[in-house]
Formats: sequence, C-alpha cells, structure tokens
Amino acid sequence: MNVDEIKRVTVIGGGTMGNGICHQFALSGYKVNLIDTSQALIDRAVETIRKNMERQVKKEVITQEQMTAAMDNIRTAVDLNTARDSQLVIEAVYENLDVKLDIFRRLDAPCPPETILASNTSSLPITKLAGITHRADKFIGMHFMNPVPMMKLVELIRGIATSDETFNTIKELAIRLGKTPVEVNDYPGFIANRILMPMINEAVYALMEGVASAESIDTVMKLGMNHPMGPLTLADFIGLDVCLAIIEVLYEGYGDPKYRPCPLLRKMVQAGYLGRKTGRGFYTYQ
Repeated sequence: MNVDEIKRVTVIGGGTMGNGICHQFALSGYKVNLIDTSQALIDRAVETIRKNMERQVKKEVITQEQMTAAMDNIRTAVDLNTARDSQLVIEAVYENLDVKLDIFRRLDAPCPPETILASNTSSLPITKLAGITHRADKFIGMHFMNPVPMMKLVELIRGIATSDETFNTIKELAIRLGKTPVEVNDYPGFIANRILMPMINEAVYALMEGVASAESIDTVMKLGMNHPMGPLTLADFIGLDVCLAIIEVLYEGYGDPKYRPCPLLRKMVQAGYLGRKTGRGFYTYQ
C-alpha cells in the first residue's frame, strides 16, 4: 500500500496514548475511527481531545478552524468491525499481551487484506502480535511517545516478517504527521524503554535503599544530567503500573538480573499508588 492510499485510520483504545494518536491523525487531516469498549470511555476520550485542542488554540499552535475540522474528522464506535473501512489500524490499549493478541485475532478477518495493522506497544514482541494474523508482512510497531501531540519521536518496529513496503509506507506517514520516525528491530523494550526503564528502576532502588530522597534523586538527574524531568517524576507521569509491566517484559525477555524489578516499585503498584492518575506515587498530587 502506498501512503497516499491511507485516507481513514482506526485507533483502538481511547486512553492516554489512544486519544493522543487520534488527536494527531485528525489534526493532520485523516478521517479517524476511535474505538473503545464502552460509550463512557469514548466520550471521555473525545472530551480529552477537545480540551487538548482548545489548549493548542489558546496557545496559537492551531487555529479554531483547524480544531473544528479535526473534531469533525473523528467518528466513534464500540464495535471492532468498524475498522473494516480503514487502510491502517493502530492498537493502543494497555500493555497486556493476551488482550492485544485477542484484538488482532478479531481484527484480521473483517479488515481487507491490504490493511496495515500496527501496535503502539511500548515493549511487547511485534513478531508475536503479527503471528496471530494472516498478514505478518503488513504488521508493524508504531510506538508514539507521550504526550503524542507534542512529542516528535515515533519508534517504528519491524517484526521478523514486516515488509519493506509496509515499513516505508508507515515511515512516510509518520513524517506527514510531523513526527521523526526511528527504525528499530524487534527486541524487548525496543530502544526507548530498554534504556529508560532500567534508569527508572535504578532510581527506585536508590530510593528504597535510602541513598537519597525522591526530590534529591530527581534533582541530580535534572541538574546533573540535564534531563527535563527526574526519573521518579517521570515514572509517576507514565504510571507505575505501566513501568512495572515494561520492566517485567525486559526481565522475562532477556533473562538478565539487571532488569529485575525493584521490590518497592512492585509494592507501590500493589498498594494502588500508580502516580499522577491515582493522585499518589512517589509524589502526592492534588
């Protein structure tokens, strides 16, 4: 498929990543189906997109006319079969391999054979996800960064069977979205999280072992390493449950003890202290 043939895109999942991906495509002029499991989740996602676009209008990043056109590009549904009219389907649900496999198994039949399937997974094996379908050559990882409308990077992950045609089409599409695509092969954690998550995990170990306070650890990384956000603040932003899930994928995928999840991180997830989204993580949020 040529990139010019992509007119309608389906995004599955209206959470933080899904609504951000929908936002970006709609603003770039694509028709978008946004699918989630309930109308309440869809309504919340659309309202988030609206508020984020209103913020862009206020900052004069986009015009009111661009926002109106973008919102008009979005169509919502709770039925996966709605994806059948799309040339590209991007899955953006939470990091659970069985859930993702089930979605792609159910998508494979209703979607035309030329439709490209993509996953926004941040760590799970693209080759395994592709293997549940009958179009492994038309399957690719398309890992956006959060928040999607602001962050330029997109990791494009080749599964073992991903064709050059599929890769080049999605690469050009990412460029048209105003993103910078980076080619990555299919290893646990890809590039971003293979490097980022061990750093976050080590910061949690330093906190657990009493090396320094959360504030001190973050200050050292911000002022000493010129990071815009300290690792513990970033973990709260990402979600501690998401961090733990990714670190566990690294630990299981490589079998290397250097990826062993910190017990404090596991304990905090068990307690429901997941970061910003629950109001409490390494810091407390109003």
